[in-house]
Amino acid sequence: MRSHSVRTPNIMSLIGDHVCLSIMVKCWSYVAREAHACCVCVSRLLETDSKSLRSVNGSRRNSVSSLVSSSSASSNLSHLEEDSWILWGRIVNEWEDFRKKNEKQLKDLVRKGIPHHFRAIVWQLLCNAQNMPIKDQYSELLKMTSPCEKLIRRDIARTYPEHDFFKEDSLGQEVLFNVMKAYSLVDREVGYCQGSAFIVGLLLMQMPEEEAFCVFVKLMQDYRLRELFKPSMAELGLCMYQFEYMIQELLPDLHIHFQAQSFHTSMYASSWFLTIFLTSFPLPVATRIFDIFMLEGLEIVFRVGLAILQMNQAELIQLDMEGMLQYFQRVIPHQLESGPDKVILAAYNVKYNAKKMKKLEKEYTTIKTKEMEEQVEIKRLRTENRLLKQRIDTLEKGQVTRAQEAEETYLVMRELATVRQQSEEATAQLELAQSTIRDLQQRPLLGIPRYTEESILQLERELVQARLKEAESQCALKEMQDKILDIEKRNTSLPDDTNVVRLQEELIAVKLREAEAVMGLKELRQQVRDLEEHWQRHLARTAGRWKDNPRKNAVSELQDELMSVRLREAEAQAELRETRQRMMELETQNQIHSNQLRRAEQEGRGFQERVTVLTAQNKGLHIQLQEIKRKQAEIECKNKEEVMAVRLREADNIAAMAELQQQISELEIQKEEGKVQGQLNNTDSSQYIRDLKDQIAELKHEVSSYNRGILNRENNKHVRSVNYAQKLPALRLLIYQHTPLSSHSHLLKDNPKTNYSTY
Repeated sequence: MRSHSVRTPNIMSLIGDHVCLSIMVKCWSYVAREAHACCVCVSRLLETDSKSLRSVNGSRRNSVSSLVSSSSASSNLSHLEEDSWILWGRIVNEWEDFRKKNEKQLKDLVRKGIPHHFRAIVWQLLCNAQNMPIKDQYSELLKMTSPCEKLIRRDIARTYPEHDFFKEDSLGQEVLFNVMKAYSLVDREVGYCQGSAFIVGLLLMQMPEEEAFCVFVKLMQDYRLRELFKPSMAELGLCMYQFEYMIQELLPDLHIHFQAQSFHTSMYASSWFLTIFLTSFPLPVATRIFDIFMLEGLEIVFRVGLAILQMNQAELIQLDMEGMLQYFQRVIPHQLESGPDKVILAAYNVKYNAKKMKKLEKEYTTIKTKEMEEQVEIKRLRTENRLLKQRIDTLEKGQVTRAQEAEETYLVMRELATVRQQSEEATAQLELAQSTIRDLQQRPLLGIPRYTEESILQLERELVQARLKEAESQCALKEMQDKILDIEKRNTSLPDDTNVVRLQEELIAVKLREAEAVMGLKELRQQVRDLEEHWQRHLARTAGRWKDNPRKNAVSELQDELMSVRLREAEAQAELRETRQRMMELETQNQIHSNQLRRAEQEGRGFQERVTVLTAQNKGLHIQLQEIKRKQAEIECKNKEEVMAVRLREADNIAAMAELQQQISELEIQKEEGKVQGQLNNTDSSQYIRDLKDQIAELKHEVSSYNRGILNRENNKHVRSVNYAQKLPALRLLIYQHTPLSSHSHLLKDNPKTNYSTY
């Protein structure tokens, strides 16, 4: 018994270390289900222990042999797996020193694969996401509203639809929604992209949502994923350019076949870079590749992609575009179901030149810069073309207006020409009359009687014609005056020009011409008055002579008539000068009106441009109004979705309460069974029962505290899971120490799930 008491703690310490390490890692992977799993494990242990207590009396004699059999069963563990566990445990505990001193060995170990239960903590260590300040903001982010919630809800059902953790209305879908929503609030430029949900889903399979959120933020910031998921996806275009160059250099025949079939790289390789093969390969293979990605970055994606193409080059060359798409979607994933070792080994045989990749990146940046400049230039030319078209339309409209004004001006000029012609005809007739008068004056007095009557009749006819033409001229002048008044009214409605100096000069010139005309008119009127006075004096002198000689009276009458004609001639000349003066005024006003029309055209063009700008602004404001209405509708939908989410969480909390109450009932039943078994056993077993009672009391206390803190369940979930995981190994060790040795083998036989080799 002494030797037995010495050997037992050594074996149990070794097994206990493995159990503690295994359960701690599992707690990081399955926080949402760990509390339930711990309670189930406790119930199973209690059941197996109750069976072992029934066989205490018959198994004491074979205690040594049972210990040997249990030792031989545990010695059948895989030595390689055990060594790997021990090695990774040491690496995790001494991470900083080991990574600095044994970087090459760490790469080899990661390429061989990280053990499943170490993945969560090793991934956090690889990307330095252990103590990120943003982790404390996670709970606050979940309370906020994201504009991408509707898109995230829509795509959650498409993420790992065949995986149990992400079944419809499962906890996995809820935590996936939380992480994607929190990141969309942290990085509003990226927001949400569908491919990122697969990466977050893989992280949630390994660790709690808070740690998964921190790791995802680190991946987006330090592993070029953020550039891949930006709306422009410029980094994805760079990756496609580099990958296509590698195909052209390493697999020229396949590249020629792709070009002949118009099978672009983005048709099959874009999902490789966006999801790190998670949507293209089986999940175990993609997880192994993701291990290497956490250490080496996107280089492994290039290597694995080239390795896949090299391994299937012969088959791909024989297929057309549709056949190649089917081959990538079905045949290649089926090939990789056997395991990832072959493709990873082939990936590291691919020639990868980091300097060449940098050079390709510079070339791609140069090409994209030129394309952007060309697009900017095209956009500028289109804008200029649009403005020129608008200007042409404006000029065409102005040209039509100017043509109408020119037509009106032409009509006015024709009327002016007609008036001038009539004035010239009247002047010619007056001159003819004057010449006739002069001829009569120069004729001898003897010939006067023969021509006097005829001349008088001719003069009368000419006088009548002159008066008729004068009346016509008066009518034409009146019409012109009316048109001038109309033009003046139209001119008054036009805006004043800013060029005041020019207008003043024109006004001064017009006033000078007007002054000259007025002076000439005054002189002409003075001559008329002088002629009238001379005529009156002549009448006074010849008044007494008319009675003496009839012939002389006739001559005197002719002279009187001649004087009257001269007077009328002077009056006609005065009117002619007035007409000319008025015509000069009309020409001046026409010139002024032309200048005003030109200025009005300029102002009209300015107004049209302003109307165009105001129309564009009105359209922009209308678009903004529609956008605001759309955002308001989205906010209302989001509020409804939040209300539904709160109701779903309340239902989850009620279900969790019912589950915990059921666990308490099971523990109380087990407690009663322990009391009955304790009465059947010796005094040593009573101490064991008391310890079990203490453990059950502690578990009930934990459950009650969980019940009180149910509103903060998400924030305290990880802490309680770790407490359960830490208590479980101690409870098992306590059961093992207080159970007779003969029951150890019975425990291992009756409950094979407790075999510690599974850890």
